[in-house]
Amino acid sequence: MLTNLVAAEFTPKADIDKRIAGLKAGMEAEGIAFAVILQNADFFYFSGTMQKGVMIVPLEGEPLLFIEKSVDRARIESPFNLIPIKKDKEIRNILAEKGALKGKGGMELDVIPVAVFERYKGLLGVESFTDISPIIKELRIVKSPFEIDQVKRSGEIVSRVFEKARHVISEGVREIDIDADLVAEGRRYGHHGFLRMRGLNQEMMNLYVTTGVSATIHSAGDVPISGVGVSAAIPQGSSIKTVERGVPVNVDYGGGYNGYITDETRPFVAGELREEFRRPYEVAREIVEEAAQFGKEGVNATELFDKAYTRAKNAGLEEGFMGHGAGKVGFIGHGLGLEINELPVITPRHKRVLKEGMVFAFEPKFILPGKGAIGIEVDFIVRKDRFERVIDFPIDIVYV
Repeated sequence: MLTNLVAAEFTPKADIDKRIAGLKAGMEAEGIAFAVILQNADFFYFSGTMQKGVMIVPLEGEPLLFIEKSVDRARIESPFNLIPIKKDKEIRNILAEKGALKGKGGMELDVIPVAVFERYKGLLGVESFTDISPIIKELRIVKSPFEIDQVKRSGEIVSRVFEKARHVISEGVREIDIDADLVAEGRRYGHHGFLRMRGLNQEMMNLYVTTGVSATIHSAGDVPISGVGVSAAIPQGSSIKTVERGVPVNVDYGGGYNGYITDETRPFVAGELREEFRRPYEVAREIVEEAAQFGKEGVNATELFDKAYTRAKNAGLEEGFMGHGAGKVGFIGHGLGLEINELPVITPRHKRVLKEGMVFAFEPKFILPGKGAIGIEVDFIVRKDRFERVIDFPIDIVYV
C-alpha cells in the first residue's frame, strides 16, 4: 500500500552502506566506539527512514535501528533489520546484551538539546559524549549519483514555479497572494512541503516573495533578503506589500523533493525596470556567469567570493552587496542537500577546495535601502571540469 502512495524512491542500500562505512572511518579516526544518531536529517541519511527512533552505530558490527513509531512503515523504508521498542528505556538493556556500549560515545552535539544529551547519558550509562557532527557534515557534503538525481528532481519543481510566476505577478498584487499561488504550484508537482535548516532556532520558509521596501528590512535570519512576513512571531517571508511598476519582485524559492533541497532566485518586473536597479542586476548576472566559467573541482570556495566581491566593489555597489548595514551577511553561497545550510559555505574566510559532487546555491544580491533589492540565485553541482547548473531556467529578468 505505502509504495503505491509514495511517489519518491527509497534510498538505495548501497548508498546507506557507504555512508555507514564513512561514518565508521571518521569514528575510528576520532577514537569513538559508538555513535548515537537522533536528529531527523541525519537519522534519515543513515537509515533511510524518518520514523520515530534512534540509531546506534558501533564501530564494530552492524548498526542497530530502534524504532518506536511507526514500525511497519520503517520496515518498508529502511534496508536494516530494525528493533521495535515501546519506549527508549528498553535500548540500554538490548545494547548491553550486544556489548555495544564499550568505549567513547558520539552524538550530534550541534543540534541535540541539553535535556536529551543528559537523558541519553543516563539511559546508556555514559559519562559524556563527543561531538560527531563534524564527521557527519563532511560525509554529507559530497552527493552520490542518487542524491544528485533527487536534487535535479527538486530543481524541476523550481522551474515549474518560476514559469508559474510569470502568470501571477502583476502590478498591485500582494506578495502574500503571489506566495500562495506559487506554493500551491510547487506542491502540485511533488514539493515535500517545507525546508529543513540545521541549528537552534533556524527556521525558513520554502518561498520568499519580496518587492520594494519589504526586501530591504532586516530580520534575525542570516540571509541577505528576508522579507517582512505578516507577523512579529514569524518575522520573515512574504508580506502584504503590493507590486509596484518597475520595482523588482524577488522570487526566492526552495525546491524540495524526497528530502533534497534546491534554492534559486529570479527577479520579475511589472513594466520596465527602474534605472537604479539596472546596474545591480547586470553585476549580479556577471558574477554568476564568471563563476560558471571558471568553476570546477579544485577551485577554492574563497575564490568564488573574492571574485564576486571584486566585481561588486569595482561597480561601486559593495555597500549593498549581500545586504546593507546590520543586515549584511558574510557569504555568497551555501551548500544544499537534506538541509538548506549544509557545507560548503562560500565566504572569504572558509577555505574549502571544491570536490566533484558538492552542491551549493550561489546568490549575488544587492539591496538598495528604502528602494528595493535585486539579485539572482543559482544552484551548482561541482564537476571535475565545470559547474553544472541544476536547472536551465534563464537568469534573465522576467518582465510581466
